[in-house]
Amino acid sequence: MARIRVLTSVAGEGFSWRAGEEIDLPGAEAAKWADGVRAVLVRTAPVETPEAAPAAETAARRPRRKSPPPRGT
Repeated sequence: MARIRVLTSVAGEGFSWRAGEEIDLPGAEAAKWADGVRAVLVRTAPVETPEAAPAAETAARRPRRKSPPPRGT
């Protein structure tokens, strides 16, 4: 995914973007929008998502703390 910064407000069926907003789009779609008038290309590197985290890193997390027992009823 590439990221663009919208230069002018744009709206269409199913979307609306304000000027200055940064949007992640597939590379080909981002290239269409990033013409220097409607938007500019900010980043072309892939976006890291939590789903892509290595398994070893997620297994090393601390266990959750148990919540305290409820106070007297």
